[in-house]
Amino acid sequence: CVPLPSSAQLTDQEADFLLADSGARVIAMSDDLAIRPPPDVRVFGPADVAALRANHAPQAYADTAADDPAFLVYTSGTTGQPKGVLHAQRSAWGRRPMYQGWYGIRSDDVILHAGAFNWTYTLGVGLTDPWANGATAVLYNGPRDVAVWPLLMAKFRATLFAAVPGLYRQILKYNDLRDFDLSSLRHGLTAGEALSAALLEQWRTITGKELYEALGMSECSTYISSSPSVPVKAGSPGKPQQGRCVAALPVEGGEEPLPPGETGLLAVHRGDPGLMLGYWNRPEEEALVYRGEWFIGGDLVHFDADGYMIYHGRNDDVMNAMGYRVSPLEVEHCLSQHPAVAEVAVTELTVREGVSVIAAFVVPRDPDEPEGMDAAPLLAHARQHLAAYKCPREILFTDSLPRTANGKVRRRDLANWRR
Repeated sequence: CVPLPSSAQLTDQEADFLLADSGARVIAMSDDLAIRPPPDVRVFGPADVAALRANHAPQAYADTAADDPAFLVYTSGTTGQPKGVLHAQRSAWGRRPMYQGWYGIRSDDVILHAGAFNWTYTLGVGLTDPWANGATAVLYNGPRDVAVWPLLMAKFRATLFAAVPGLYRQILKYNDLRDFDLSSLRHGLTAGEALSAALLEQWRTITGKELYEALGMSECSTYISSSPSVPVKAGSPGKPQQGRCVAALPVEGGEEPLPPGETGLLAVHRGDPGLMLGYWNRPEEEALVYRGEWFIGGDLVHFDADGYMIYHGRNDDVMNAMGYRVSPLEVEHCLSQHPAVAEVAVTELTVREGVSVIAAFVVPRDPDEPEGMDAAPLLAHARQHLAAYKCPREILFTDSLPRTANGKVRRRDLANWRR
């Protein structure tokens, strides 16, 4: 039995894809979700789960090996459709370097994570890692109101709080943290997107606490970080955690790590126990991310003379939306189905320092029609067919899209394209 945690934000179409692609035969879901599973999928609601717990004794732990499948998560990729990432039982062991290499965790810690449990960041940091260390995990499934997080930190005397940088920014903007007793909080943890120097300084100034950043991906546990034992360096998520083999490899090929200061593709050695077993039923895509004994995720980085990693962006077009990886192809496919759209290209657009959003550049089918230059119907269409975090935040109309000589859209040129 391999569990697949998924998001309550999924539309019917997205849920249908995950069910079909994974081959899942059972789904456990709350009664208030609008998802309608197909007839051949067995549904367990809250009452069914309660009955199981009441009428059946817990089973003994399965006798598993390190490379046996443990769980499946889905992440966006360059092909447009989400792909399944299959992790092994050894992935639990692969998380151990971050206990002190990022959290500085103790058995008496109380950890509050602001993410959703379909995300490996939340699943590990907010649940399994606290349990593995005898610590307490605070779980919240209510409305995602930015005002709730300092309330929960104060109420439950949280010692560690974890969230994406974007949420830290909102907490600081819409709350006066001086109104809350956060004396129990030792420090904050953040990952999922780059932490700007301005946000780091704002958090430090207002709270007097440190904020430790980390870098990871769905295919591997978090493997680069700052921590109580690795001082924060503005502009860097930190250093490779103790015991991990991480390097920058030449973009053009080869397995020899680059020296400090030279930019290349971030790579993790295949021997890392936190690395995935592979992509679910995607052998072609899986072959693309391995180079000899190295897994390459597509991030451009260099390591400085002190061993800190400096991030230079993605080598492909996958976007980052509040920590979630989102394929522009998936968003483009959705918007292209709207009758008012002739052409569309989607990219990540920086709106101010440390803040980026998903933006769609649209060539209208008929600019003279009332709907031709109206963003509202396109945004509504996206919300109907995509999870909220995948929806564009900006629609920008243009006469044409930047293209290469062979007709491919140059997404990297969109931000400076005429509008």
